[in-house]
Amino acid sequence: MAAVRPHTLHSLGPVHPPKVEKRAIKPSIARHVNIRVNDPLDHDAPAILHEPRSYSAVEAKGSAVVLVSGAGGGVSGPSGIYASLADKLALLLGIPCIRLDYRRPARTEYCSADIVASFTYLRKHFNSSSFVLVGWSFGGSPCFTVAAQQPECVRGVATVASQTAQTAGIQKLSPRPVLLLHGTDDTVLSPTCSETLYREYGNGPRELKLLPGDDHGLTKHAPEVEKMIFEFAAKTLGFEKLLNQQPMVLDQAGEDLVESRDERIREMGEGHDLEGGERLRRDVCRAKPNLEA
Repeated sequence: MAAVRPHTLHSLGPVHPPKVEKRAIKPSIARHVNIRVNDPLDHDAPAILHEPRSYSAVEAKGSAVVLVSGAGGGVSGPSGIYASLADKLALLLGIPCIRLDYRRPARTEYCSADIVASFTYLRKHFNSSSFVLVGWSFGGSPCFTVAAQQPECVRGVATVASQTAQTAGIQKLSPRPVLLLHGTDDTVLSPTCSETLYREYGNGPRELKLLPGDDHGLTKHAPEVEKMIFEFAAKTLGFEKLLNQQPMVLDQAGEDLVESRDERIREMGEGHDLEGGERLRRDVCRAKPNLEA
C-alpha cells in the first residue's frame, strides 16, 4: 500500500451527509475531536464525534459505535455511508458514534491502539461500556484484533469488504455476533475474503451477505448496506425491543441521505478514504499479469 501522510483534524469531512436537512433525520450534534492515544507514537487520532441532541446514559444502555475505514484511513467509509450512519445511530438510538481516523494507517498495531483509545474517550465523556465496531477493507483487521483483546466490552463486529490478513481475532469473537458484507464483483479484495472469515468465525451468530454485482465500496447497494449495519448494531447493543415497537426506526435508517453514486465517491475523497491504495475497483488494464482482476 502507498504511504499516507497523517490527516489534519479539520481536513476530515463531511460532518453530515448532504441531504440530512431535507429528510426526517435531522443532524446529530457532530464535531471534530482529537482522541489521545498513549503508546510509543504518543499522538492524537483525529475523529468526528456524533452525539444525540439529548443524551441519557441509561437510555443509551451504555452503548457506542466506532467506525473505521481502510488502509489509507479516513472517516467517510465505504460509499460515504459513515456520516449518514453515525447521524442515524445518534438520533434514532440515542447513542454516541465516533468516525475514527488512524494516526498510522495500514498498521494494525497502531490502528488497534487508536480504537482502544476511542473506547477510553467514550467512557470518559458518555460512560460507555458496550461497543460495536464497524470496519471497511483493511479496517477489518484492527476491528477483529481489538474484539479479541477486549471481549468484555466489544459486543460485535460488522465489516464491509474486509481483508483476511491479520484477522485471526475473528476466531475469538464467538459467541458475539459478526456481520460480513461483500460485493461479488469486488476486484480489490475478493469476496472469498469474507467467505473465509465466515468459516474462521466458527459456530455462533454469524451472517454473510454477498451483494450481487457490487464493487469494493458497495456503491450499488449503499443504502441497503447502511440499513443492515444500523440494524446489526441496534440488535447487538440491546435495542431489538425498540425496533419491534417502533418499526419506523428501521424505515428511517434506510433513508438515502446522499444524492448519488458520484456524491458518495466525492464524500470518500473528502473523508480521505480513497488513499493508501484504497479504491473502488482495480484498474484491470494496469494490473500486473499475476494479479486477478
